[in-house]
Amino acid sequence: MATRPRGGESNRPVAGGLDDDDPRLAFIYQEAVRGLTHQQTVVENMSTRAGSLIFATAFANSLLGGAALANGLGVWDWTAVTLLFSIGGLIVFMLWPYHQYTFRFDPEELLHQYVDGDKPATMSALHRALALRIKADMASNWRIIQRLRVALQFALVLLLLDILAWLLAIAGV
Repeated sequence: MATRPRGGESNRPVAGGLDDDDPRLAFIYQEAVRGLTHQQTVVENMSTRAGSLIFATAFANSLLGGAALANGLGVWDWTAVTLLFSIGGLIVFMLWPYHQYTFRFDPEELLHQYVDGDKPATMSALHRALALRIKADMASNWRIIQRLRVALQFALVLLLLDILAWLLAIAGV
């Protein structure tokens, strides 16, 4: 059975494993939390961009649509209106609150699993388990974020096509 050396070194082996205060595990856990926080910021930024897309779409369509519709309805007018509704559908998809993100732990579950059980977990074991759980949560969140990112990019391309369709309608092509 190994004993802890004097001098404050806490990551030395003791009684069959790493000591409870392994700073490496605490660092890894902190980095995992930082990554999850960054991911949450990405989601918030995507929502902000979707809001900006609403403004840009409304502005372009009110400005160009009014001028184009003064000449009556033509093929380009209908194309622009169809693109407008497509953009609207993508914006609704991006902003609809059904996405199941995981950015937090359930305190009751943590207490039951790591504190109140028959053998409470050490801080190192807790940091390790939670870092791995954060990694799984980040992977799950990333699948949702990727779908939203693609929807945003597609909506931006549709906005450009919408503006082009309105300009062609105004030009009478």
